[in-house]
Amino acid sequence: MHPILFEIPKIDFGNWVLGPIPIRMYGLMIGIGFLISMYLASRQARKEGLDPDRILDMGVYLLLAAIVGSRILYVLTNLQEFAGHPLDAFAIWKGGLVFYGGLLAAVPVGIWYVRRHKLPVWKTADIMAPYIALGHGFGRLGCFFAGCCFGSPCSGPFCITFSDPHSLAPLGVSLVPTQLLESGGEFLIFGILLLVRRFKKYDGQVFWFYPLFYAILRFIIEFYRGDAVRGLYFGGIVSTSQLIAIGMVFLSLFMLWSLRRSSRVQ
Repeated sequence: MHPILFEIPKIDFGNWVLGPIPIRMYGLMIGIGFLISMYLASRQARKEGLDPDRILDMGVYLLLAAIVGSRILYVLTNLQEFAGHPLDAFAIWKGGLVFYGGLLAAVPVGIWYVRRHKLPVWKTADIMAPYIALGHGFGRLGCFFAGCCFGSPCSGPFCITFSDPHSLAPLGVSLVPTQLLESGGEFLIFGILLLVRRFKKYDGQVFWFYPLFYAILRFIIEFYRGDAVRGLYFGGIVSTSQLIAIGMVFLSLFMLWSLRRSSRVQ
């Protein structure tokens, strides 16, 4: 659990000093996940008769929208954290991204993009869905290295202890490895979606299985999270992400039913 992989040394240009510049594992893992996911998505697009360059371009738009949306939701659910230091709202390298905020921002951007370039909406969504899960899995590995999204205190052989002073997690305390659990769950969802894709009956089926499976995973993981400043309701029992997850389950089930019914009518 090393948040900083290495630092680029300070360079003195006389009147101007550059650095030192830390290379953080959080950003590196997000970058690796994005590049791998977009490469695989573009290959799949080519197989299904779509322009792979359009998929790559859309991936950039979705990534930017997801980062902005996930940060906005984090800030809104933790306003007290930024009350005295509002500029910290832009310091995403310190951690603090809520996936659902990214999803809610990326979806309308994705819809805008596919309509602008006249791509088939649900077919394109099906191509992207497994690789969103894959990229998210790498992102959670980044969370593990950074120490954000940490779990609650625990005891046992599967607990982890953070010791790096740059870590965002409490130091010297045994914690539930929620980042690794969610990352493993995302990789599992990735595999399931690839299987669903092989046997899908209608366009949109693969895509809507992703928020359904992820909502269930996130709802469970939230019970083991230890970072209390993430929006809690009903006496601290339910988090913001759990409320969104409940709504996402019903929305996903409705869309799966609706798209299946539409495909039968056609």
